[in-house]
Amino acid sequence: MNVELLAKAKSLGFSDRQIAHLTGSTEDAVRAERKSVGLVPSYRLVDTCAAEFEAYTPYYYSTYDRGDDEVTQTPKKKVMILGGGPNRIGQGIEFDYCCVHAAFALKQDGFETIMVNSNPETVSTDYDTSDKLFFEPLTLEDVLHIYEREQCWGAIAQFGGQTPLNLAAALKKNGVNIIGTSPESIEVAEDRKLFAAMLDRLQIPQPPNGTATTVEEAVAVASRLTYPVLVRPSFVLGGRAMQIVFSESDLRDYFHRNAALEISAGRPVLVDKFLEDATEVDVDCIADVGQFDDPAQGTIVLGGLLEHIEFAGVHSGDAAMVLPPHTLSQSVIQTIREYTHAMAKELRVVGLMNVQYAVKGDTVYVLEVNPRASRTVPFVSKAIGVPLAKLAAKVMAGKTLKELGFTAEIWPKYWAVKESVFPFNKFPGQDIVLSPEMRSTGEVMGLDADLGVAYAKAQMAANSPLPLKGRVFLSVANQHKKDVAELAKSFVDLGFELVATGGTATVLEQAGLKVQRTLKVLEGRPNVVDLLKNKEIQLVINTPSGAAPREDEIKIRSTAVMTGTPIMTTISGARAAAIGIAALQRQGYAVRTIQEYH
Repeated sequence: MNVELLAKAKSLGFSDRQIAHLTGSTEDAVRAERKSVGLVPSYRLVDTCAAEFEAYTPYYYSTYDRGDDEVTQTPKKKVMILGGGPNRIGQGIEFDYCCVHAAFALKQDGFETIMVNSNPETVSTDYDTSDKLFFEPLTLEDVLHIYEREQCWGAIAQFGGQTPLNLAAALKKNGVNIIGTSPESIEVAEDRKLFAAMLDRLQIPQPPNGTATTVEEAVAVASRLTYPVLVRPSFVLGGRAMQIVFSESDLRDYFHRNAALEISAGRPVLVDKFLEDATEVDVDCIADVGQFDDPAQGTIVLGGLLEHIEFAGVHSGDAAMVLPPHTLSQSVIQTIREYTHAMAKELRVVGLMNVQYAVKGDTVYVLEVNPRASRTVPFVSKAIGVPLAKLAAKVMAGKTLKELGFTAEIWPKYWAVKESVFPFNKFPGQDIVLSPEMRSTGEVMGLDADLGVAYAKAQMAANSPLPLKGRVFLSVANQHKKDVAELAKSFVDLGFELVATGGTATVLEQAGLKVQRTLKVLEGRPNVVDLLKNKEIQLVINTPSGAAPREDEIKIRSTAVMTGTPIMTTISGARAAAIGIAALQRQGYAVRTIQEYH
């Protein structure tokens, strides 16, 4: 390629990948050609002082327009930390927290820290977080430039979520020292066939599953597994385009709606048997086993077990969770511990690992394993009082957990409840039912010695405080009618009056409960939406009737959000609300700082 033309293309902002696409070449070939003629970017300081006086803030950006370079070299050993890039649902502040803690921890250990992140909205891009910040996109080309320019000793791809993780294998291939768990182990965890083979070796159960690259293959897999199935693309963020499918027509519709996902042999759709009414558990652990020739010499510590309040099928970023687990038996907890240790050794984990389990009866199934920081790491760290991300960064840089003095699990004597915060009030009319696709934009924590009070505190923090008196509206799907009488009675015992629509009201009356009947939205007025608007209902319990919710259900749920009425869309969530209200009525609540708990 003409050198002048190549130089002009780079100065206009064309990436190697774009040039390769336009010239019918490959990204590697364009990079090699560019380097052979000495065409590399220079880095300039962002002038944070608007030319008034000299800026010392080490923010850098790359340019091909100027020959001069403003990066100052130091002899210190350098570690590059890859951030999460643009905020999006599924990859936000939780991963940024891990990147920031890694920078602080490695600075303490004498490393020079280099942050690569293009998001000014984050703490990792604050001027005092790392020694140097490169405001660059998280692409192979840009990361390699910085790594080579700074002569880094190693790079951390585990802490920024899926975006840097997707770069790990290509970076290693280009000579980057990926510290922590190896890209090969990450591949085993993310590639469905390799992962299934590993679980078979370890004799750890997983839900029956298959992969598909066409709609017909998916239909064949689903009919073998039997419906309902959980369908999702591989390598996505925040459960994007993940869905529970109840029939073949739903499955075909899923493929039609997600035609833009670029499904291919390298990126198939994953089809899992959906375990109905299973309890989901998130586990975050830290390990140094990959540092030893014999993994048995290493240390693995479970940072925390988070039991989901909602049944399996709600994305872990959206689910309310309890630490320590509140309904799991000791034998199930021991099984989870053994499975986690076995997988950490097999994957030779160095740093953090997250495992998602589903517990049905006494059987523990592994849903997925991520040998990286997860979105629950900040919550677990605050709940147990141990900065897991800091320790993991030190482990990745060569220290052992024994040297760091963290070798035993911490089981708090209090309850920590995580609740998610949703932006539904910004989207009038949008259905609020939770699904495998993540929707939350934040999370809060409730701490207390009493589980009910901890749950109530979490609801207060999420701007949905539980009422202590008034009327509860109930309208549940047919499959939940068997549980609704017992649930409703718990609210009657707390002094609440019951309001319900036809079918649910009949079930409650048959159980001997006094209930005020109200009309459904389409049956006339005054109906439940009118009662909500008039503030005559203090709590809504409304579970969705099926895969495609009815129009009147959506109206009820969205009106509850717009009127600020607390709403529960799962039976398990409603039970937790009853426990929380009972605790508040019994003893109220007190506020303590998080430091007083540790």
